[in-house]
Amino acid sequence: MHLAHRDVEYSVNTLLDKMSEALITGRRIEIRGFGSISLRYRGPRVGRNPKTGAAVTVPEKYVPHFKPGRSLRERVNQTAFSETASGTDAGSETDTVPRDERIDSDAN
Repeated sequence: MHLAHRDVEYSVNTLLDKMSEALITGRRIEIRGFGSISLRYRGPRVGRNPKTGAAVTVPEKYVPHFKPGRSLRERVNQTAFSETASGTDAGSETDTVPRDERIDSDAN
């Protein structure tokens, strides 16, 4: 089955727009077997400018938070474990995930 590029693009954009609208109105998004996306509140704080070290006031905000579903976690762990056990993975997680794509668990 072949779908036209413009139809696929329209479908994906519509889906992302609906998801954004749901988050904007404070609703939680759940995709069964994949995970859920909700908003987390972060209060105001004093941060640091990394270049100068000067104190900077960071305002309060809401940030999207993704929680993977059990099925997704199990599939990822099963795949990662089987690759490590079979020797196809040359090293640790940091060897297979580019630095800019890693998630800092402390930031969530």
